[in-house]
Amino acid sequence: MLQPYIGFNQAVVTKRIDWTENLFSLRVKAPLINYTAGQFVKLAQYDEHQELIRRAYSIVNHPIDHKATGELEFLIVTDPDGLLTPGLHMLVEGDELLVGHEPAGFMTLDEVPEYTRILWLLSTGTAIGPYLAMLNDKSIAQRFDKVVLVNAARFEAELSYQKEIEQLKQHYQERLVYVRIVSRESVSGALSGRIPMLLKSGSLQKAAGVPLESSHSFVYLCGNPNMVRDSSDSLIELGFSKHLRRKPGQFSSENYW
Repeated sequence: MLQPYIGFNQAVVTKRIDWTENLFSLRVKAPLINYTAGQFVKLAQYDEHQELIRRAYSIVNHPIDHKATGELEFLIVTDPDGLLTPGLHMLVEGDELLVGHEPAGFMTLDEVPEYTRILWLLSTGTAIGPYLAMLNDKSIAQRFDKVVLVNAARFEAELSYQKEIEQLKQHYQERLVYVRIVSRESVSGALSGRIPMLLKSGSLQKAAGVPLESSHSFVYLCGNPNMVRDSSDSLIELGFSKHLRRKPGQFSSENYW
């Protein structure tokens, strides 16, 4: 039994999915917490010196699913030089870890301005996780005419949760548009390149078949800091402004490390 730690609950791995050699999902049984789709909590383990190593991870499953199952799901990529992910990568069903019980993060549907009719969800790699939680929220169909989900990865195999995304597309029909971007191999039906450049050139908008207009669009950027920074610059060039609580705008972001 793991030694408890203030701010954390003990959890047990109930399911593991290996998408690639280094990309995997963990589903864990944990005490119920109150969170909003899009938020994150901290996962933690003790190292060999009994020091607690912790890091924030977005929750993939919607709060309704958590309340029904008592489980939380996380999408994780292993960093061989990281302090925590090599240990998480070794976990199998029945193993224990610690999960924080204080969710955080403002990248939620509640923060999207009321004027928004088209919601753009742009992600790289594991950053698609919080968007999947959002897309399982019943308010999506009530609030938005279109949702454009964009996921960029180096290789096609790194585009996780394709079955779940297909189910969401069937549920929302033409309301949900999914665009794949693969940068290091040629994949039929997928764009090639980086999100910032595809935004700036209009190629992303063309592939989605949806206009990107500041009057009724809102953009979430989630992923590696370079993508977030450069895409923010591209959006500013397109006439968008950063969304702040004290000054509403048309895009917001969350770095993933």
